[in-house]
Parts: sequence; C-alpha cells; structure tokens
Amino acid sequence: MAAWAALRRRYWVTVPARLRLLRAATVSLTVALALLLALAGLAATGTWNAVAERDAPRTTSAADLNLALNDMDAQAANLLLSSGNAGKGRLETPYDKAFGFYGDARRTIGHDLRALAVAAQGDRADERTVESLTDNFAEYQERIGRALENDARAGGKKAALEDYRTATDLLQGKLLPEARTLVDSNNQAFNAEYSQARSTLFAQLAAIVALGVLLLAALGVLQWYLARRFHRILNPGVLAATVCALLAVLLGAQALSASAEHLRGARRDAFDSVVALSRARAIAYDANADESRWLLDPERRYQYGPSFLAKSQKLYGISGATLSNYDPELDRTWQMYETDHDDLDFTGEFQRELANITFPGERAAAEKTVETYAVYQRDDRKIRTLVAQGQQREAVEFCMDWRPDTSNAHFGEWMAALDKVTDINRDHFAASVEAGRSETTGLLPWTCGLLLAAGVLTLLGLRPRLAEFR
Repeated sequence: MAAWAALRRRYWVTVPARLRLLRAATVSLTVALALLLALAGLAATGTWNAVAERDAPRTTSAADLNLALNDMDAQAANLLLSSGNAGKGRLETPYDKAFGFYGDARRTIGHDLRALAVAAQGDRADERTVESLTDNFAEYQERIGRALENDARAGGKKAALEDYRTATDLLQGKLLPEARTLVDSNNQAFNAEYSQARSTLFAQLAAIVALGVLLLAALGVLQWYLARRFHRILNPGVLAATVCALLAVLLGAQALSASAEHLRGARRDAFDSVVALSRARAIAYDANADESRWLLDPERRYQYGPSFLAKSQKLYGISGATLSNYDPELDRTWQMYETDHDDLDFTGEFQRELANITFPGERAAAEKTVETYAVYQRDDRKIRTLVAQGQQREAVEFCMDWRPDTSNAHFGEWMAALDKVTDINRDHFAASVEAGRSETTGLLPWTCGLLLAAGVLTLLGLRPRLAEFR
C-alpha cells in the first residue's frame, strides 16, 4: 500500500505529476503516429516501385513473348508461301516484309526470355518454365532454319513443309502453352501482391486514424486540464500542437486513401485491360498465322480452319458460330451493342475490354478495334472462297500483299487500332503509378514534420506551467 501511495503521489496526485503524465502520453502518441506514417510511406513507396519496375514489366514481357512466338511462326509460313521455287516466282514485297518481321520477332523473343529469366529468380516453377521455353525455342529455331534452308533449294518445298510442320507442332504443343503459363503466373502474382498491398494500406489507414483520435483526445484532455487548473481559457502551445496533429492526421489519411485508390486504378482500371488486350494481340497473330498455314499446307486444312475459328471465338466469341455464319452473327451482335452499350451478347477478350471502359477516348478506340477486326474476318472468307474457286495464287497474293484493301493491310489497320486502345490504358497505368508515388512522397513527409512540430509545441506549451512548481 505504501508503494502504491508513493506511485500515486509521483505520477498522478500532484499537479506537476499529472502534467508530466499527460505530456508523456501526448509525446508518445505523437512519436508512435509519426513512426507509423513513416513506415506506411516506406511501404507504399516499395509497393509502387514493385508495381512499376517488377510486377507490370514481367507480365507484359510474358505477353510480348507469347505474341512474338506467334509472329515468328506466322512470318516463317509467309516466307515459305511467298518464296516461289528457290526464288523463282517470288512475291518480292510480301517476302521482304516477312523476312524483316521474322528477324524482329526472333530478337524480341531473345530479349523477353532474358528478362523473364531474371524475373523468375526465386520462383522455382517459373524458373523451370523459362528454362524449358529456352530449350524448346532453340529446337524450334533449328527446325525453322532447316525449313528455310530446304526451301532455298530447287524442289525443296516438300522437305521444307515437313520441317515447318515439326516446328509449328512444337510451337503449338510446348512453346505457346509455356508462354501462356508465364503470362498467367506473373499476372496472378501481380494480382496477389495488389490485394495484399491494398489490405495493408487500409490496415495502416485504420491504425493512423485510431492513433490520431487518441492523440487528439490526449491533447484535448491536456487543454481542458490546463484551463481548469490554471484558470486560462486556452494554452497557445497546446492549441498549436492540436492544429498540427489534426492536419497531420488528415493529410496522412488522405495520402494513404489516395494511394490505395490510385493502386486500384492502376491495376483494375488500366492494367486489367492491358492484359486482356495483350492476350488479344497474341491471339490475333496466331489466328493470322493459321490463315497462312491453311494456305501453305493443304493436307492440314482440316486442322487450321477450325483453329482459326477457335481463336476468333477467343477474341469475339459468338455462341454456335461457324466460319460460314460468323460474319452475319458478328454484325448482328455488334449492332445490338451499338444500340445499347450494356448489351454485350458476345464473349472473349474484346468483351472484357468493352466491359471495363474507364478512360476518355477508350470506348471509341475499342469500338474501332472491333470494327477493323470485322473487316479482317471478311477478308478471311474471301481467301477461302478464292481457294475454293481454284485461284490459289490470287488467294496468297490477297492474303500477303500490303497494298490497300488487301488482307495484310487490313490486319495492320486492326493492329494499329488495338495498339491505340492498349496505349490509352498503358498511359493511364503510368499516370496512376506516378500519382500514387506523388501522394506518398509529397504528403507523408509533411505529416511527419507536422507531428514533430506538435511534439515540440506541446513541450513548449507545458514548460511555463511546470516551471511554476520548481
């Protein structure tokens, strides 16, 4: 009992003891809140760095790899289609274009494989996938090289076609599934880290609000006690400290809530569309390759025709559609959408994009993409009609030429429209990242400064009162 009485006299019974206790509580809460805000700022900065420098780039690298693999195989087919017989009867412009695109795709694949190997470090599953991709790509290049070498010989078309079949089977059976696995794996990892980062931000926001309320309550109690004990209405130092603490809490809460909103905008509004559109571009190149394969290899037309339709369905899916009725069904469902933008009576990557329209200009760009896609689809039917009429060379020329109103020209217009809507989302992703970083680095240092000022002002405000008891 004596010890308890001594503690009460030291820490509560006397006026100086009560002032010191309130001072200690206020300063402790101020320091705790400042530390929490500093840690939240560091965590938010780390999140934005990870999003911009790791999570998004490794997902887009995997998507680029998927696209480049499809493009390389399509250009290999185009080289074989346009080369003639050991150069005789060659379609010069299509051949030269295909040769250039083939080299570009091969270099892109090499760059993406190196980037993904670095990104996969520490994830054994992804490491194995990248290793397998690298080995299979080396074998694929060897097969394509043999095909092109055989094609350069007079009468080597048959051997070249056999080598190309082996290469494209390797692509479809191993390389593309592995590339898609990497896209899904990296995108899922980004999603998981996004969800964790948002949860952490909201937990930190709740903790900051709770500590802020306690700090303001402590300052309020201190002001009340000073007014009651010393018969003064307000203590200027404590009042100024209260204003600083209130501003710090408001700015800190605003910084974290705004950072969480920018993170949602970057991931859900922008990057979800980037992923869907990147998948769409890769599928488009694969479908375009199926068209070339269908022309190149008549013995496998039974395979490449349905494959082209399946990829078309992944882009703009229509229930029960076949190649013969796909175009009128596309027109019908698109007219329904144009009448009512909520009437998305189709599936696929284009439906995902049109259901996630967020930014100015995005809807018009997305609609232009579907409209140019419809033109390309009609070109495909023309190619098949020409072949059915025995006009093989005319079909090849229409498929591969780059003059206006040919299939490749329309494919280029479709890809340009697709790139435009993708760029809109990429730009807004970058803007959201920059805005989120600015909220973190711009506001949170001010909150820590305000809390430091609140602590100092509290000490200065109490100093004259405590001096009265010396």
